[in-house]
Amino acid sequence: MNYIHDFHIPVMGLSFSVDTPLKVAHFGISSVVSIMEEDLLEMMREHHSKKNGIPFEPIDKKEFDSRAKRITAYCNVLDQLVTRNIERIRSQEFAFGSDIVKYFELLPERSPVKAKYREMLLCTDQDKRVALEEELRKAIVPGYIDVNIMSKVDNLGATKTGEPLPVEQSDALTALRGYAQSVLNSSIVFSAGYNPHLYNYIAAFEDFYPNECGMLKKRVILKVSDYRSAVVQGKILAKKGIWVSEFRIESGLNCGGHAFATDGLLCGPILQSFKENRHSMREELFTLCNASLEAAGRTTFPDFPMQRITYQGGIGTAHEQQFLIDFYELDGTGWGSPFLLVPEATNVDDSTLNALATAEPDDYYLSGASPLGIPFNHFRKSGSQKLRDDRVAAGKPGNPCVKKLLISNTEYTQEPICTSSIKYQRLKLDELKQAGLSEEEYKKRFAAVVEKDCLCTGLGTTALLKNDIVNKQHKPEGVIICPGPNLAYFSGTFTLAQMIDHIYGRTNVRNSVERASLFVNELVLYVKYLHKEIDRNALTLNQNTFRTLNAFKTNLLAGIEYYKNINADFLKNCTYECPDMIADLERYAKDVLAIEIPSLVIAS
Repeated sequence: MNYIHDFHIPVMGLSFSVDTPLKVAHFGISSVVSIMEEDLLEMMREHHSKKNGIPFEPIDKKEFDSRAKRITAYCNVLDQLVTRNIERIRSQEFAFGSDIVKYFELLPERSPVKAKYREMLLCTDQDKRVALEEELRKAIVPGYIDVNIMSKVDNLGATKTGEPLPVEQSDALTALRGYAQSVLNSSIVFSAGYNPHLYNYIAAFEDFYPNECGMLKKRVILKVSDYRSAVVQGKILAKKGIWVSEFRIESGLNCGGHAFATDGLLCGPILQSFKENRHSMREELFTLCNASLEAAGRTTFPDFPMQRITYQGGIGTAHEQQFLIDFYELDGTGWGSPFLLVPEATNVDDSTLNALATAEPDDYYLSGASPLGIPFNHFRKSGSQKLRDDRVAAGKPGNPCVKKLLISNTEYTQEPICTSSIKYQRLKLDELKQAGLSEEEYKKRFAAVVEKDCLCTGLGTTALLKNDIVNKQHKPEGVIICPGPNLAYFSGTFTLAQMIDHIYGRTNVRNSVERASLFVNELVLYVKYLHKEIDRNALTLNQNTFRTLNAFKTNLLAGIEYYKNINADFLKNCTYECPDMIADLERYAKDVLAIEIPSLVIAS
């Protein structure tokens, strides 16, 4: 594993980063592609194949195992084009404005390769300079083309006669198979929790096991919310002989898309637990993994394989970037939402890009729009918001359910349906009309029903718009975009070089909105979340919820004390945008202490 940058670009929606490797991998930047929506991947494969002179043979949906085959084909095209881009760069002269110069200029200042590049620039001996140039060309490596699966988005369809399909034909397992059968040498990111069928299925593919040299062609990255979940899932996989090559920690609330809140555990204390325990965890997992490999008669690892620890969510300044890496001994970070403002790196259509570039902080909010019932970071100026409101105003709430990736509800039907669908919302609203609710309660429940958005099409539309791909299932006005709240601190649009220079402290592209540290910003989100959870559960409080809310409050207070203790470390060596956390921490400590958890009344 060869990472030459200190950051990666995480997966963003279905389409925002769907072809990001073609835009940034030849500059050594790793990024993550969602492989959940095979129709979108097929359209993007056709687009990029024809654009780059690659023969394109469509894979019909009626063909056996078409979903996996489409995913494999798209991964292979990405690999082919990234390889072509790398070869192009290696052949260039070191001339001003060339991509080969850009490759080295973008590197972090502490990079040994960049030091060699500087040496070449200063070299006056022609023969030595030529030798240095050749050495630098050999040092050029692409960023990884990683892929993402939301583990629990795993619908299993049925045959025409109604019989369930084999479990290997479920959405998550076919996506895994599609990636596993590709030529990629990279990682698959499992997010959104544990799926036993998916984890068991990894064993079917040789690329996830060490070869005769003890090397892995395909690797596993687990996106986790805390240390405990990392250990539990790491052990499950190690006992199958599968090594976790990276634990990717993500803020529960200060992130884009779906928000998986912890029980009040804040990112600082979580990172501290990884810092203190990562070596013992690696040793335990190594022992378990090699024992499993040996028992299965497979090649074992001769030494500890690399196991990276990274963090993503809410990072906004170069100081925060470097503090996280140095203080918590991280191997890297993830920067997602700010890259939505970088047309060179992501897919955002012009209308949505303009809305993001001119947005106000209140335009970003935590919504109930996801059909999965999980809080979803949303953008008020998304085109989908107006489309949804227009449908409701016309008395036609709900969305046509075409993709069926998020079908899960069986309240009214034997077969699962999606809560954003026309069918579900009609049935649910009819039930509400007959429920005898007060006008206020009816409006509240009505709003909760019609708030659901069709993420399957909405999150895929912008890539089609940006690349002039016409598809009748994706309405141009139905774009959904899901940036994290951290995007409130960036305005305008930026070049790739400008954003990377910001990350590494060579420039500053932040807007003028006053900003606390990433630690305080996440704390604020969690305090608001606790207030909402108390309100939501006040009338139906049970013993489990009571314990959870109290633990949440306790964890927040412990996190605040932790931040007080590291405040001096955080401010050390900071030269720009160095917010002292103490005043904010004192204020929010009082707020949390004043929060009252409703009393649990136990019947006598």
